[in-house]
Amino acid sequence: MTRIGYTLSSEEFGPNELVDNAARAEEVGFEFLSISDHFHPWTRTQGESPFVWGTLGGVAQATDEVPVGVGVAAPAFRLGPALYAQAAATAATMFEGRKFHFGVGTGEDLNEHVFGHRWPNYEERMDRTREAVEVIRKLWQGTNVTHRGEHFTVENATIFTKPDDPEMLPNVCISAFGEQAAEAAAEFGDGFWTTGPSGDLLDVYEEAGGADGPKITQLSVCYADTEDEAVSTMYEHWPQSFLPGELNQLLPTPKHFEQACEMVSEDDVRESSTPTTPDADEHIDGIQQAIDAGFDHVYVHQVGPDQESFFEFYEEEVLPSFSE
Repeated sequence: MTRIGYTLSSEEFGPNELVDNAARAEEVGFEFLSISDHFHPWTRTQGESPFVWGTLGGVAQATDEVPVGVGVAAPAFRLGPALYAQAAATAATMFEGRKFHFGVGTGEDLNEHVFGHRWPNYEERMDRTREAVEVIRKLWQGTNVTHRGEHFTVENATIFTKPDDPEMLPNVCISAFGEQAAEAAAEFGDGFWTTGPSGDLLDVYEEAGGADGPKITQLSVCYADTEDEAVSTMYEHWPQSFLPGELNQLLPTPKHFEQACEMVSEDDVRESSTPTTPDADEHIDGIQQAIDAGFDHVYVHQVGPDQESFFEFYEEEVLPSFSE
């Protein structure tokens, strides 16, 4: 069975708005929530970036049954694996019986450079991520951990606050945007996390022997009264998703993203596969493509400030198509 979820966009909304959006998403019938972990938004127009681990406490209290995940964090850098292990275990405890999905990736310079560390190449970032996940899992076992590895040192650390049932410890779902990352996800992940409806990388993950855990993808959309309004909103608030190659991993500041996004035009948005019409069938088809590709968790990101119209539209015209 596929769950249809909703994106809590930390780049576009402050913490209190995110908590309200979480409660509203559960009310209209979304079956899980994903929230991003950023230090900066990509552009200053987006304008927000609250600390996700504080926001999650509010989400836990404002919702009743909906599972939640962080998509995705980079425990190899900014906070380090010991603090991420503590944060994710605390979040899983607060959601009391709702499975908490911990999405993990190799990071983006936009968020991880803030302490002045050198931004390494992809191979080193993946090596650090692999070791960070190893440390996190050791800490979740509840024993006293001392770890002296190639990238991380942890001295006499114990995680005391974690779910009583070990089955409720978070899934570690590895994010992948290329074949190497998909193979790495199969090597040490409990599940798979990506964006877009295509299942090509999911196929790589499964062929490499990936775990039979959550297979999660995000679809960005923009619902508005007219296609022109939706295209304009997408162009203004989410242009970085149309940048080519590895720029999203390599640019260090919102200012640099704004400069790069000068390459993007409204025509790029209009000609993309991103749903930007008020036609319910287009939104339904996008979700169905992801389901047909093999994803069992598909969550939808409504770009822009108007979330309520989106909630009403999906409650009435989109989610009923997947209610069975």
